[in-house]
Amino acid sequence: MQIPYKMQKPKTVIAAVGSALVDMCLLEDEAFLKTTQAAKGGMTLVDATAIQNILARSKVKPAIVPGGSACNTILGIGKLGAETQFIGKRGKDELGELFESGLIAHNVKPVLFKSDNTPTGHVLSVITPDAQRTMFSYLGASAETDPDSITSELFTNTALVHLEGYLLFNEKLMMSILKAVKKAGAMVSLDLASFTVVEAAKKLIEDICKEYVDIVIANEDEARVFTGSSLESSALDILASKAPLAVLKVGKRGSFIAHGDKRVAIQPMGSGKAIDTTGAGDLWAAGFLYGLMHGMSLENSGRLGSACGYEVCQVVGASIPDDGWKRIRKFI
Repeated sequence: MQIPYKMQKPKTVIAAVGSALVDMCLLEDEAFLKTTQAAKGGMTLVDATAIQNILARSKVKPAIVPGGSACNTILGIGKLGAETQFIGKRGKDELGELFESGLIAHNVKPVLFKSDNTPTGHVLSVITPDAQRTMFSYLGASAETDPDSITSELFTNTALVHLEGYLLFNEKLMMSILKAVKKAGAMVSLDLASFTVVEAAKKLIEDICKEYVDIVIANEDEARVFTGSSLESSALDILASKAPLAVLKVGKRGSFIAHGDKRVAIQPMGSGKAIDTTGAGDLWAAGFLYGLMHGMSLENSGRLGSACGYEVCQVVGASIPDDGWKRIRKFI
């Protein structure tokens, strides 16, 4: 893998495969979070009724936007101006329509399978005053994606495919995607998504990194579980031994990039204050991958990622307003 990468025709598309989910962002206090009995900062798979029960206990109205980890990333890449597409499955319902229209509004081509009977998946993020988010995910129709429907033809003109770690809960689907992407000759980036994902699928992550993954992206919690080290330098070195390019995000302290023997430290943008961290890592990945795939250096790609991550932390939810995108584009 050569860094930086420069997309060549006809392979000019950046794609993402993931869960077609709608985000419901709920600003609540610590006491409310404790009533859910969930691990703070983690992700719990639930049914739709569980999410409705949590919402019913709150007096706050949630913000509702298109979401899902890989989706957030590809929305950002599309907004930056790349040719993009998102592959997933939604229900034939109002939330599904909202999800698809959100893709189009961000210049992302929807490649969406549709379920006749199962609702569109959605995620409730309970956001506490420290800007930490605790997620409750109902996968809905997104969990019904048929592995056989993911073929190499979907990635004919694709240079890079970004995958979310949540796909690891469906090993057959993940392997089908990876094989199709590699057959098409595209690169793979994998965001580990959540420490709970890594805990459940560590061995599978090890296996697919050996054969399929070109870029692995982790935050400090995910990296600690995956590498067994809480030391940044050690965790980064171990991540770098798993894939040609590794990223370690350390929140308001910035991020680190490793490629071969090269180590790059990226300083954070702004003061480190955040209203909501929903989508911070996803949008960091958007800026970084856009830069990388458009010939920018590792350093400048990281700075673009940091700018995207900062801007999304200044709003509730993972949708950056237009004035934020104007500031971000100054880094291109």
